[in-house]
Amino acid sequence: MVTSASASSLYISLPSQTLQLRHDNKVEFACGISSAKNGAGEIQGSEQTPRGWHYVRARIGEGAPVNTVFKGRRPTGEVYTAGMRQQYPQRDWILTRILWLCGLEPGFNRLGVTDTMRRYIYIHGCPDEDVFDTPGSHGCIKLHNPDMLALFDRVAAGTRVLITE
Repeated sequence: MVTSASASSLYISLPSQTLQLRHDNKVEFACGISSAKNGAGEIQGSEQTPRGWHYVRARIGEGAPVNTVFKGRRPTGEVYTAGMRQQYPQRDWILTRILWLCGLEPGFNRLGVTDTMRRYIYIHGCPDEDVFDTPGSHGCIKLHNPDMLALFDRVAAGTRVLITE
């Protein structure tokens, strides 16, 4: 169930690898993240995490089982297991829920080769054994599944997101 998010915003700090959901400037939820192993940047194909103001364009996966595997924002029919990681070690695991981001700053993270939405940048769940507090994604913001579920239930489409370096 999504609570009212009219005054809520997400704040993501790349240096501290943390995410906070604030409502009327009060922290309502916080967790560790993993951002891009290639650092911060906005250019398509860079596999970097885009900075600046964004908003949640879409909430994807409501009601799906924990560890549901997504590809192209669609469930594949698979439920992730550690054995799957051994079988497909190079696969980018997008699990459980997705918050698809869209940039709000034309020329910086919106439109052209810097467009966050067209780069398919998400906040999403990942395997629980992934290392956190260290950059390791392909550009997205990864959360452990329990944190992703808790966040998803608190965030509405349209919620503003600030990613800082």
